[in-house]
Amino acid sequence: MENSETGNNNEKADKADKALLVLGCPQVPIQTTAVLYIAGRLKKAGIGTVIAGTPAARLLIKYGDIDGHYIDEIKDLDTVIDQVAEKKESYPTCFVFIHNDAGVSYAATMHSLLDGVVYPVIFGSDAEKMSDMIDFECEKITAVAAHNPKPLISAINRVLKWDA
Repeated sequence: MENSETGNNNEKADKADKALLVLGCPQVPIQTTAVLYIAGRLKKAGIGTVIAGTPAARLLIKYGDIDGHYIDEIKDLDTVIDQVAEKKESYPTCFVFIHNDAGVSYAATMHSLLDGVVYPVIFGSDAEKMSDMIDFECEKITAVAAHNPKPLISAINRVLKWDA
């Protein structure tokens, strides 16, 4: 698997069956839990997962899913943005994890580059402030939470209404 940091080789899912999860700095503890939760739910629905993240965020996910149960590929964030901008990659669904201004910028970038649905997943002590900064049409997933993942997981479930 090209540019992948995982050993998982799931070539069955084509591009239409993959979701992109964009991770910035993993400063807020619940980010990794939320990423793995969404990836696990997507996997159950038959949707492959591609992580695009900063070096630290990628390592947390890599070691959190060491056997590749939830994540199909882990890639460098800047490389993925370049590939999407050059139309070499596309994803019908994208989740952008946001706890600071940089996350808002990543969400705006993904919204402008992708033709698919972009879900801002907003968390941390400034979640409401960050949510107000999103100025494009989307369904936001927002919870004022930093350590306890339950409020964010509840918000994810409320918005995405997973099939059983």
